[in-house]
Amino acid sequence: MTYSESIRGSIQQLLNTIGYAILATENAGQPHTSLIAITPVDAGQRLVFATYRNTRKFTNLMQNQRVSVLMDGSRRHSQDGTTTGLVLSAVGRVQEINAAAHPDLLGAHLAKHPDLTTFTQAPDCELLQVVVDAYQVVHGIDDVTWWSVDDLKMSF
Repeated sequence: MTYSESIRGSIQQLLNTIGYAILATENAGQPHTSLIAITPVDAGQRLVFATYRNTRKFTNLMQNQRVSVLMDGSRRHSQDGTTTGLVLSAVGRVQEINAAAHPDLLGAHLAKHPDLTTFTQAPDCELLQVVVDAYQVVHGIDDVTWWSVDDLKMSF
């Protein structure tokens, strides 16, 4: 197995198992972080999440679409019982989801997070997506690499 295949497998495994992440936004020089429920789609090229429109998070996203999404898998245990040390950051931009794709993406999001049905049905709830440019993969304090989505060509 090549190093690239190993990294791709690590990212794939984390995206398939993690349900929540930290979204970092910014507006007028002020950073803001929020806990979000995420659903990876298109082989990890996009991360779907929902939010209310009347939040600092949504306001920030409408002013500056550039975001980072932190997924902490450092406490996960592998099948052989060892602890993995993977922390993953997705860097990209937020986009609204077009009407044609909305039902499928909402269905995928609710399949992963069925407890969010009432939340996503609220009139002021918006389904959004992070279009990922690259992933920062952290295995340890001195083991950090960057991978573009195109370079990884992940398949789920």
